Amino acid sequence: MYDHVADAIGAPDLIRLEPGLVCLRFETMKIVSAVAAVRHLLDRGVVRPGDTLLDSSSGIYAYALALACHRYDLRCHIVGSTTVDHTLRTQLAVLGARLEQMAPSEDLKLDQSRRVARVGEILAAHPDYHWMRQYHDDIHHLGYRAVAEQVLKETGDDAVTLVGGVGSGASTGALAGYLREHAPGTALVGVQPFGSITFGSEHVADPEIIIAGIGSSIPFGNVDHGRYDVVHWTSFRTALAGSIDLLRRHALFAGLSTGAAYLAARWEHRQAPTRTILFIAADTGHRYADSVFARHDEAVPLDSLTPHQVTTVRDLRLPWSRMAWHGAPAPAAARVTPPPSASPTSRRSSSAGC
Repeated sequence: MYDHVADAIGAPDLIRLEPGLVCLRFETMKIVSAVAAVRHLLDRGVVRPGDTLLDSSSGIYAYALALACHRYDLRCHIVGSTTVDHTLRTQLAVLGARLEQMAPSEDLKLDQSRRVARVGEILAAHPDYHWMRQYHDDIHHLGYRAVAEQVLKETGDDAVTLVGGVGSGASTGALAGYLREHAPGTALVGVQPFGSITFGSEHVADPEIIIAGIGSSIPFGNVDHGRYDVVHWTSFRTALAGSIDLLRRHALFAGLSTGAAYLAARWEHRQAPTRTILFIAADTGHRYADSVFARHDEAVPLDSLTPHQVTTVRDLRLPWSRMAWHGAPAPAAARVTPPPSASPTSRRSSSAGC
């Protein structure tokens, strides 16, 4: 029996879609990292019950942090993206979290940088707040150790290829790190939207949208580029096709980043049919009901899609590109130097490693 709903929501399921292709399905994945991070901070005395935790979010992390604060009697302050919807705003309000939502913007890249700037303003006015730094503090890796142990136990396989949206770098990077402690042959495939600087695709614009949650317009310290073997870049329409096919073929209702990961995972499975390909479904599809699933008639068959194989990011092109990364360093624009500043409580040692 669970002691709090955060534990129940954070527990993933492994679903075998076909031989060698497995989905690691979360209801809301970032609860795993938020709860473990907050518990670590409390255990080390970095924060105490009644303190306020602050961060920026495009949606999923906001809900995760609000639940973690609810569980541990902490206050929560979120600077939210313009993409935060009515349902989430209502949940945050009832949970007691304070949400400052960015005004609508035609450029989601600008939305992200504005949120980070606002966090800095809040810290200046409230130096007692603790900035969670989900993009930069490796305490957000901690919660994925138990997930890695579950994967190893249930797959029983030392030849796993992990596929998932890169985002802040915590989920895929941490999972691969923990898996490699026991299964050194684990491969890591990252999925990115076009327009993200993290793996150097900022020069290729997707005319529809940068897929929130798996890309970035600013450097993320939690992304360890050296852990990634392959990177896929997918457009909105190819990710949409993946999401629709996943629901239609396997009855799995998941978000847009999952559609992109599923698309990439199917391709990797064809290239290495003897390996277990494990892809991450980070959240459910509910917030994409109108923007993705209502457009199911627009989805092209997945078998008609093939990635452009490139050897340099200069050759990236829509709608889908794939590149062997081989653990190369971060592109210049994605390097975090110096590390972002933090609030006084954040400057207490909270690093956990992976």
